[in-house]
Amino acid sequence: MHIPPNWGTFFALIVSFLVFWFIFSRLFFRPFLNLLAERERRFKDLNDRTEELIRQARVAEEEREAWLAELRKGAIARRETARRKAEEDAAQMMEAAKAEARDTLEQVRVKIETELRAAESELEQMGHSLASELAERVLGRPLNAGAATTTGKNN
Repeated sequence: MHIPPNWGTFFALIVSFLVFWFIFSRLFFRPFLNLLAERERRFKDLNDRTEELIRQARVAEEEREAWLAELRKGAIARRETARRKAEEDAAQMMEAAKAEARDTLEQVRVKIETELRAAESELEQMGHSLASELAERVLGRPLNAGAATTTGKNN
């Protein structure tokens, strides 16, 4: 190297550097930088789209959970209503059965009382009949004839 440098060579190097820089920037650098910028933009768009899809999925999941919770609540309410209805029906059936049993018991009690009165009446008649027969045997004569003669004597 010489000091001072050869200015003609120095300017030729500067001009050739600038020409090569211009050509390379047009042919290689700008397309490569544009490609990198486009790639970065696509990655950013994909990232934004992914975040939007994740947000939509979360919203959809929350809606689904709310819907399922509402369905569960409705099913529990229907089950509870059906259970209460079944309990009421069972209670009504029990009351009907108790009333029927009371009616049947009352009918049986009335029937037994009627049969008891009939039996008492029959026993009383049998007792009178046996007493009359026994009195006739003891007296040796019929009681009706004696009653007729007794009433006839009083007249």
